[in-house]
Amino acid sequence: MELVYAALLLHSAKKPVDEAGVKKIVDAAGIKADEAQIKALVGSLKDVNIEEAIKNAAVAAAPAAAPSAAAPAEEKKDEPSEEEQEAKAEEAAGGLSSLFG
Repeated sequence: MELVYAALLLHSAKKPVDEAGVKKIVDAAGIKADEAQIKALVGSLKDVNIEEAIKNAAVAAAPAAAPSAAAPAEEKKDEPSEEEQEAKAEEAAGGLSSLFG
């Protein structure tokens, strides 16, 4: 993942995304990266329009974030009332007393 971040950083700085640039960024961050991984990443990004890929990724990620806003409201419905909790505690106590009965 760090290699992808390095490539994005080079792109945002309007620098060429090449092996030397990615290696410099990764080394500066103190991360040891495999030369083959760097070469594979740069090779796979050669024919990719990074700006277009970023725009498409941002649009696809937006709908996924919307359902998470409704999740906290659903959690509140599952909480048992105090009466239900007391009834369960009494049942548990009754069950334990029958063991030692």
